[in-house]
Amino acid sequence: MEINDMIRLIEAVSANSLTGFELEQGDLKLSIQKKAPKVIRTAGISESEELVVAVDTPSQPVSSAPVKAEIASDKVVTSPLVGTFYNASAPGAEPFVKEGDTVKKGQVLGIIEAMKLMNEIESEYDGVVEAVLVGNEEVVEYGQPLFRIR
Repeated sequence: MEINDMIRLIEAVSANSLTGFELEQGDLKLSIQKKAPKVIRTAGISESEELVVAVDTPSQPVSSAPVKAEIASDKVVTSPLVGTFYNASAPGAEPFVKEGDTVKKGQVLGIIEAMKLMNEIESEYDGVVEAVLVGNEEVVEYGQPLFRIR
């Protein structure tokens, strides 16, 4: 097994949120484990060697959108998928909505890019945008609150 093959396996484990992976191929034994310090151990390169690869995962960018602690609205628009959130249709373009904007049900609030596909996020409610809870180009999770509408 080539080192490039091992790197592809490591990337596949990381990309698919797996916590571990084991492979036995002849006298080669490969074990990849995700733990708190994010160290990946591969054994079996030879009988007496062990390769340890430390993986740095970039932390999520800090949201540039201000979040108010006193927000009490129960109308929350959440992310329907995992991806990168964009508040405008193009870099440098005006955001779809800002805090204080009036929105109608079905109006586009933002875009989430997932696997090179752009998915429009539409308002589920009529009302006023009380808070934008994520920043532009921030990675969002499934079910993560994006907007509060009052």
